[in-house]
Amino acid sequence: MGISSTLEADRIAELDELLTKIKPRLLEYISKSDPNSSQYEIGSLGNYQEPQFLKEQFFKYSKDELEKPIESIDELFVVIDKVLKYSVNTWNPGFMDKLYASNNPIGVISDILLSILNTNSHVYTVSPVLSVIENYIGRKYASLFFSNNKKTCGGLTFAGGSWSNITSLQMARSLRYPDTKLNGNSNHKFAIYTSKHCHYSVEKAAILLGIGANSVFKVDIDQDGIMIVDSLKSTIEKTIAEGYTPLYINATAGTTVFGSYDPFEAIADVAKTYNIFFHIDGSWGGNVIFSEEHKHKLAGCQYADSITVNPHKMLGVPNTCSFLLVPHVGNFQTAMSLQAPYLFHGREDDDEENYDLADGTMGCGRRADSFKFYMAWLYYGYEGFSKRINHAFEIVNYFVEKIKNDKRFELIIESPQCFQVCFYYRPKGYSQKDNTDITRFISRELHKLGKYLVDFSPNPSSVDNKGEFFRVVFNSPILTDKVIDDLVESIINVGEKYT
Repeated sequence: MGISSTLEADRIAELDELLTKIKPRLLEYISKSDPNSSQYEIGSLGNYQEPQFLKEQFFKYSKDELEKPIESIDELFVVIDKVLKYSVNTWNPGFMDKLYASNNPIGVISDILLSILNTNSHVYTVSPVLSVIENYIGRKYASLFFSNNKKTCGGLTFAGGSWSNITSLQMARSLRYPDTKLNGNSNHKFAIYTSKHCHYSVEKAAILLGIGANSVFKVDIDQDGIMIVDSLKSTIEKTIAEGYTPLYINATAGTTVFGSYDPFEAIADVAKTYNIFFHIDGSWGGNVIFSEEHKHKLAGCQYADSITVNPHKMLGVPNTCSFLLVPHVGNFQTAMSLQAPYLFHGREDDDEENYDLADGTMGCGRRADSFKFYMAWLYYGYEGFSKRINHAFEIVNYFVEKIKNDKRFELIIESPQCFQVCFYYRPKGYSQKDNTDITRFISRELHKLGKYLVDFSPNPSSVDNKGEFFRVVFNSPILTDKVIDDLVESIINVGEKYT
């Protein structure tokens, strides 16, 4: 008689029905957020909702919830409609809260293709096309940074910039001290050096690898958030005297708060002098490499031992898409590879490229995030990426020029190095001691209006702390001077209501 499938329905017809029903909803959702659309709605960014409210919208708390399938497709789309209604609409130009921006049309298509393929890009036999593409795009990407190692450079994707940074530290330890692959840190007291404005993933990497957060030494920065190289040198000397083994310097291209770029050429010289692995965390600001006008900020990046760069931030590629780039692609396997013949069957020629990509990582399951970047680069080209980046800087400059002569605004960095602008806003009659309360009030009220979602932050290193300030990120490609004019007007109007 045979065994029938548990999925009785015609999967092709089922997918066709779902796609047919979802398409108009998605287009309407995006159209409401686009000022260029006739369907644009003010307030379409989404309003803040308390967690308890959302729980009540989605969860019935009944005994048999999720035990049985839904009774109809219409019931499913009630849930989908709620997801769209109560989520933050990142397609809206008012989304200026984080370092990433909206997706783009080709990003949606690439994500759909990856979902259809549903492959694990860990070994070549199950992901032949995607493995070839990742090697190709990894090398092409890396060659923009490692101009002195174009033939040997390459890159792999990891699940976000934090994991790229963590992997970089693991590579540093394995490559400089191979015995640690077997013996761990027992024979070494490693030291890691980074600026006071580094991303928190540097400390998390030290914790995860058993080096410990107390072995991460934070180097002083100047008033613009840039690492002071003389302080780096003195910190290294101090730790050596205390019995530490200098292992790793993390410099940053586009810090999270100020968007600052560390002096990579000078740091590279220090790393060479002390034989320290030199990493650049360019998760945010590394992609200025595509702009002839702004890539000078990365001067010296070719001397790094590894670089993290996230296309899902500055380039608008779908989350997540993070690369770790290295001057010698073989270092991935040297640092990570283990004998797992049941999975990695080896190469007939050691000089061949490695297409079993997970053999160069600490994981196994891998979504082919590189494909999303490949499709975007293919679609927009180098020129398209360059225009996107230059446009963002034009918007930043327009905003800065608009507010710098208004005494109610106070810029923290007079000439921002990246896409975010940090500033205070104080209505007349208020002083510095009110900064935090005013900032939080305006940020919250703008979100309630569904027009703008902007972030705020305390100065992570200020001795004379003036309280929390706005950090607004101008990363959306559809931002215009009209949007900026309205943002400034909205800040002023809401600020006048503060009491």
